[in-house]
Amino acid sequence: MSDIEAIYGSMVFNDAVMEDRLPSDTYAELSHTIKEGKPLNIELANAVAHAMKEWAIENGATHYTHWFQPLSGITSEKHDSFMEPVGDGRAITKFRGKELIQGEPDASSFPNGGLRATFEARGYTAWDPTSYAFIKDEVLCIPTAFCSYTGEALDKKTPLLRSMKAISDQANRVLEFFGEGGHHIITTVGSEQEYFLISEKDYARRQDLMLTGRTLFGAAPCKGQELEEHYFGAIRPTVNEYMKELDDELWKLGVAAKTKHNEVAPCQHELAPIFTNANRAIDENLLTMEKMKLLASHHGLVCLQHEKPFEGINGSGKHNNWSISYGKTNLLEPGESPADNLRFLVFLTCVIESVDEYQELLRMSVASAGNDHRLGANEAPPAIISIFLGDELGAIVEALINDRPYKSAERVAMDLGVDVLPNFLKDNTDRNRTSPFAFTGNKFEFRMPGSQVNLSDCNMILNTAMAKSLKSFADAMQGLEGADFEAAALKYIKQVLTDHQRIVFNGNGYGDEWPIEAERRGLANHKNTAEALPCFVDQKSIDLFAEFGILSEDEVRSRYEVKLDKYTKTLNIEANVMERMVRRNYIPAINAYATKIAKGITAVKEALPSADLADQEELLQRFLDGLKATNVAYNALKEEHAAAEAIEDSQEQANAYAAKVVPAMEALRAEVDALECITDHGYWPVPTYNDILFYV
Repeated sequence: MSDIEAIYGSMVFNDAVMEDRLPSDTYAELSHTIKEGKPLNIELANAVAHAMKEWAIENGATHYTHWFQPLSGITSEKHDSFMEPVGDGRAITKFRGKELIQGEPDASSFPNGGLRATFEARGYTAWDPTSYAFIKDEVLCIPTAFCSYTGEALDKKTPLLRSMKAISDQANRVLEFFGEGGHHIITTVGSEQEYFLISEKDYARRQDLMLTGRTLFGAAPCKGQELEEHYFGAIRPTVNEYMKELDDELWKLGVAAKTKHNEVAPCQHELAPIFTNANRAIDENLLTMEKMKLLASHHGLVCLQHEKPFEGINGSGKHNNWSISYGKTNLLEPGESPADNLRFLVFLTCVIESVDEYQELLRMSVASAGNDHRLGANEAPPAIISIFLGDELGAIVEALINDRPYKSAERVAMDLGVDVLPNFLKDNTDRNRTSPFAFTGNKFEFRMPGSQVNLSDCNMILNTAMAKSLKSFADAMQGLEGADFEAAALKYIKQVLTDHQRIVFNGNGYGDEWPIEAERRGLANHKNTAEALPCFVDQKSIDLFAEFGILSEDEVRSRYEVKLDKYTKTLNIEANVMERMVRRNYIPAINAYATKIAKGITAVKEALPSADLADQEELLQRFLDGLKATNVAYNALKEEHAAAEAIEDSQEQANAYAAKVVPAMEALRAEVDALECITDHGYWPVPTYNDILFYV
């Protein structure tokens, strides 16, 4: 049994370690510098670097790296040794402040969306002291931002940090009206990570899984998730051993892995940590994803983090539980007094406004080729953004909009006037699992992100949009106080809720009637990534990011191009794999089995000319018809794929992949999958869903 208290955070250069190893004045200066968000002076950096090196070496580290998040969405690292030769055959260990603060990796091969030419290779990494350094595989990993020689952000961390500063600044302006200004306000995130585990042996025989992360072919298994016996069921021993090792490794890294269980689909599981500072939470989620993949091989398993590795059963998401707080005060938690409730209603109103105003940006932030298979598939939220408030909170919003008295769940009438505000209850509603953005008592659960996404994008947009709404409120209340402020605040709340009530939907997001209702309300419904991405470069979006210094117009456009490029490249790879598997694996296997049937018919006819072979001949004809249909679908995909590849404009190319190539891929899959169901199992060239999903 693991000694949690002994190992937890043992590989992290956290606050407790810094306080223990740094001189008190150095520690105080570092804490102040981090809190104020100011750059470190070189003397302070040298002191911190020396202590960090000594601690790292004591814990087995031999190298260090600036650990960063390029626009590819994953993490990157270049390892440098602490070793430094001294010229007489000996070496010493050295780590200076300038090496802690700044690194210079070659930036030429990272996605940049046209921000720089390939020959302009210089890029810089800069230490992010708000996220703890840690030791991974004998390497001291220093979380950093990543920018170009000319200063543009080339990563996902930098705009996230900018957005966190923006929301802190504007939230403090609002809190000043309540006598609570001057705090270090953060957004917090708890990321629930879903994933699949399958046998390495099956994985090794599926070229589509190895190259794309999902099965491009595969008929439905005889048994899926319809019995609902896997969800929260007993965990397989092999999987349990894997989960225990994963917990140990994450706890050492200070990741507060709290909950683990079987998910709905066979072979699907979930891990949920305790929430923390959004920046650190996202770093920790990326670490978690990396460890999940690496440790699986210790147990003969492979971890799949694709949003939809198997057709016909639930895919995997990553729920983003988001809130705003300072100290122990959660600004999205209903309070104990009327004043606290007014503050809560202000922040709630700003959330509603920001999500409605920038619904398309939020949808765009989670768009990917993989997530397109999941959103709207009656297993995840629809592709339409809406907010679920629940019965209690929904009734309060309606009462505010319509100037009606509010009655709580306990049937106690409450006046929503200036003098008395309701003391309503949190968690006084059921959860709505079909909602993409649901209030769950003291936070909002954004359920649209896919399992392999980097959560920096959606949190950056959520933070920035919220900062905009908070700023609008603070600007409108400027100079007011006391009863005048309360009256004006309630009037403002009523107007904003009235203007944005269309985004609130407490019903069934899976229902056929919801898209129709959403269209009537004027809500966006971007069904695929190609449709979702253009809003990123709308002038409204560019102005939003520019207003708070989150992204320049060039940085916005570069990210748009990177996302388009990733989408088309992903589908290009999938189409290539499909074409090759059909030509080299499936058609030969189906031909071989059809030939066996034909030879059998011939042999029987020779032995017994009067035999009734109608059934065998019908089966053979089904194979011949299926082979012909497969070849037609294969040629159609080749044609659409080649046409899409030839398009030069990146948005038009993405549109062609979405509208032409994806349907052609689906048509080809349907033909092959139909033949799988009637082909002898021994002839089928790859493990089937029955094989993969129900390993022992």
